[in-house]
Amino acid sequence: MKALHFQYRLNPTTTTITTTPQLPFYPSLSPSPFLLLLPLPTHTHFPSLHSKSQFSSSSSSSSSSSSSSAGASMSMAASTETDTDTKPFSVLFVCLGNICRSPAAEGVFTDLVKKRGLESKFKIDSAGTINFHEGSQADPRMRGTAKSRGIRITSLSRPIRPSDFVDFDLILAMDNQNKDDIIEAFNRWKFKDPLPEDAHNKVKLMCSYCKRHDETEVPDPYYGGQEGFDKMSFGIKHWYWAPPIPYRYRCKGVKRRRFRFMVLDILEDACESLLDSILAENKNI
Repeated sequence: MKALHFQYRLNPTTTTITTTPQLPFYPSLSPSPFLLLLPLPTHTHFPSLHSKSQFSSSSSSSSSSSSSSAGASMSMAASTETDTDTKPFSVLFVCLGNICRSPAAEGVFTDLVKKRGLESKFKIDSAGTINFHEGSQADPRMRGTAKSRGIRITSLSRPIRPSDFVDFDLILAMDNQNKDDIIEAFNRWKFKDPLPEDAHNKVKLMCSYCKRHDETEVPDPYYGGQEGFDKMSFGIKHWYWAPPIPYRYRCKGVKRRRFRFMVLDILEDACESLLDSILAENKNI
């Protein structure tokens, strides 16, 4: 290691000799002008040397941050509860092709909801168990019959889909075959889609809400001509078609019954009771 060289000077005032060390020059160790601008650390690594005021300020800031986070969590919980309370009750009506019965049920129920001023409280839609008529308007015969009662049917046909079991609170089938098809579709979809395990409990029969009619199914008027939409007549029990009774049923011991009712009569009966039931079970609506 190199020895230090000292330079002696005489101070004329005090007549003392001072020594100034002469260090060797290393270019890599030359001071940077930027380092001179940095403030010197003041007990950074010794918390015990901090003043009492610093502790009080840090504790107050931590308490304020914790209180603000608690307030934020409370506001989030309140907003979640508000969203739950304001979420509209959703109803899906389902038939075979979604061009006759289910769009009519959608129109009837929508009309009742509007008359009571509850449009914002409900989400109403309809679907079919098949996609044969997808994108088509409802049958013009059904639209005309509903229009004569002041009910507008504007929906377009679509098939039921897996998301319906999540998005809707109630799924109403027009007949037993529709109900079986809906549940069968749910049992297929639940293995590949994240569906609620109890979603099949949302599926109910439309006529289960009827009070003035004792029918268990809403008859399909599609094959009965215009008369099938206006009235059902000359049918055998559980046969609601307007055409004459098939020859094979014209035998001794088979009783014929005369039905004079309209599909819309059944739907209006069921929809009125349905709305009352929903309002009774959901006080937030």
